[in-house]
Amino acid sequence: MLNFVHPKVLPFPNHTNFPLMSKLRILYAATEINPFLQTTKVAEFLRMLPQGMQEMGMEIRIFVPRFGIINERKNRLHEVVRLSGINIAVGEEEKPLIIKVASIPNAKLQVYFIDNEDYFHRKSVLVDKNDKFHADNDERAIFFCKGVLETVKKLGWAPDIVHCNDWMTGLIPMYLKTTYKKDPIFKDAKSVFTIYNNEFSHKFEGDIIEKAKMLDIDDEMLAALKSADFGGFIKVGMEYADSVMKSDEDFSDNLNAMFTEYSQKKQFGQVSADENLLTSYYTLYNELAS
Repeated sequence: MLNFVHPKVLPFPNHTNFPLMSKLRILYAATEINPFLQTTKVAEFLRMLPQGMQEMGMEIRIFVPRFGIINERKNRLHEVVRLSGINIAVGEEEKPLIIKVASIPNAKLQVYFIDNEDYFHRKSVLVDKNDKFHADNDERAIFFCKGVLETVKKLGWAPDIVHCNDWMTGLIPMYLKTTYKKDPIFKDAKSVFTIYNNEFSHKFEGDIIEKAKMLDIDDEMLAALKSADFGGFIKVGMEYADSVMKSDEDFSDNLNAMFTEYSQKKQFGQVSADENLLTSYYTLYNELAS
């Protein structure tokens, strides 16, 4: 049995009897997706949920980082030249954005990969072969978040829902509420942020607030990032998202405390994987977009 708890949308009908008529546009941003890469539960969730929503009539776009551990030849990734070439600012530096795309086998879904030689060509994800955390993982996250939104702008594809998954996507809800809120592509977009049990203890170096800034963003909006850690990205995502979800995993006391604190302020829920999961998200997306 899979189960989903959300304060505003219980109970849920079985998805086999649910009207498949929604034409919403759903943008998924995540750290990984099967079959290209799996290191955590995120990859399974992103493989299942977008396809389920597509089968219910929704239009889907999926974005993940092109970590160097992903085999481009085996997975048939190819560059989309018309979407590549944008420079993304991370602090005072600008780095070129490369967009690659591949199709999920046996599914009518394409995955867009955010790539950059400096950030994503090393043959690892968040830690090196000696299990040392990459010092620039904060910059990689910032580049990814900005790169997703800039690519969607270039696509000219206006999402109704932007569903962000895991800490690396935590800045997207804030960017949607600030720099991008007046852009026609994003003016009506609502955001969902799902938290996973992927906590790490590493502290980021340098001025992370300056690195993350964009137009219409002041230091106070990024105050949660002062901790320069996993929790900072999670707190920003929770603060600015329209709905926050928690994966069906055991969380640390620290993460549970954060979740409880923010749950007093907005729609919060918990997801687990059962036959109601698809109808739960179908309902949530339509509720947010209405």
